[in-house]
Amino acid sequence: MDEVLAAVGPRLRRLRRERGCTLSALSQSTGISVSTLSRLESGQRRPSLELLLPIAQAHQVPLDELVGAPPVGDPRVRLKPVRRGDSTVVPLTRQPGGLQAFKMVIDATRSEAEPRTHEGYEWLYVLHGRLRLVLAEHDLVLAPGEAAEFDTRLPHWFGSTGQGSVEVLSLFGPQGERMHVRARPHGPH
Repeated sequence: MDEVLAAVGPRLRRLRRERGCTLSALSQSTGISVSTLSRLESGQRRPSLELLLPIAQAHQVPLDELVGAPPVGDPRVRLKPVRRGDSTVVPLTRQPGGLQAFKMVIDATRSEAEPRTHEGYEWLYVLHGRLRLVLAEHDLVLAPGEAAEFDTRLPHWFGSTGQGSVEVLSLFGPQGERMHVRARPHGPH
């Protein structure tokens, strides 16, 4: 336990420097004083959850990465479906921040378009059913195997056509982080 705790400070310093972040910038984003952060990095302050959680959030890394927790050995993502209104969302990624992957099952009742905007970039792939995508002035229907990608600063909404539920894979990333999809074209080469 003491070994694990002793390694936290140097790990925090390395992570902060890799990200080109100063102690004062980290202090501003976490609300933790510069002196406390400095003492934490030098090993003079014992790490606690109250200190490590805001730092993990600021660096957008899992807490495990800060404390150097040993790998659990099981690479499977534990799928925990979350019900949101008329949709079931299953997070497929565990790391906070950066690119996020979700599987969504959207009920047939979600068919009334309510476009909205927010920062980010999204990529959708239809697994089953028919997805209605309203994007700016476009009103599209995507079938299984079809994909769409768009800047979420554009007014957008997606849901069912009203004729049944739809299953979708969604990749969502921060603004400026576009998906890169490579596929071979159909037909003769």
